[in-house]
Amino acid sequence: MNFLNRYSNIIEKEVFDLVLPKQPANLYEPLKYFLKLGGKRIRPILTLLAGEIFGAKTEDLIKAALAVELFHNFTLIHDDIMDKAPLRRNQETVHERWNSSIAILAGDVLFVKAYEVLGTCPENFLKNLFSIFSKTAREVCEGQQMDMDFEEKSSVTEAEYLEMIRLKTSVLLGCALEMGAIMGNSSEKERQNIYNFGIHIGLAFQIQDDILDLFGDPEKVGKQIGGDVICNKKTLLSIIAKSKANEVDLKLLNSLQLDENLEFKIKTTANLYERLGVRDYCEQKMIDHYNTSINYLNKIENNYSKKKLINLANYLLNREY
Repeated sequence: MNFLNRYSNIIEKEVFDLVLPKQPANLYEPLKYFLKLGGKRIRPILTLLAGEIFGAKTEDLIKAALAVELFHNFTLIHDDIMDKAPLRRNQETVHERWNSSIAILAGDVLFVKAYEVLGTCPENFLKNLFSIFSKTAREVCEGQQMDMDFEEKSSVTEAEYLEMIRLKTSVLLGCALEMGAIMGNSSEKERQNIYNFGIHIGLAFQIQDDILDLFGDPEKVGKQIGGDVICNKKTLLSIIAKSKANEVDLKLLNSLQLDENLEFKIKTTANLYERLGVRDYCEQKMIDHYNTSINYLNKIENNYSKKKLINLANYLLNREY
């Protein structure tokens, strides 16, 4: 995956070269701090790779890719506030290091900056770029609200959950790809195919994330195992477990939500999910969405750049248990 490092370095340079005012310091210092925390920069890389498929040059795509990355970081700052998360990439979150009010304003400025950067793209692409970018921004907010609403609901269906992660996670991947396709002067049909590739890769990735949260190796996954179970978070696993549970199993699931012995809670939940076939069901759903994504990509004429996208998809979905 050497090509990933090359593209990541291109994005890193653009992020670090981003010119931000010095004053007021409490507004711009948090932004500089957060942007330097790094990350895989997957979303802007998708813009670069999609553009290449349709013949666009990297130097022409870079501002659109940067806009995607800035928007993504805006969502992370605000998500951290709503989730009361203390750490991001093993460093203090903005609201912890400063405060929530500063973090909200910093995120807002980053959102505006994303639009400013996008506005520097070639004029003939702006109408389509702003259309998909604005639609995606609205949908991501809708997905976040759905996720918060789920906390108050006694039950959530599989269809509702998949729609939530489509909005919260997948649409930004689809947007990043479609923006590259737009700047490669692709057809409407090709734009839709590469957008749908991103949607289903995003769904597969999030389902896998749910699975790894409970069944992954903490050293390889990079976070505490069972965090979703501890927080009684509604995931595809928990939703399917309830749909498959008999009366006795359902009683156990409900009692586990109140159990304060966290080690017992995690282990018992994992064993119950295994017995009910929840893990197998979710893994098959993940594979189904991956296969659907590749089917959409295969509708686009084959070339080396498309192989890079397939390699990137495999990289995202090859995290070990």
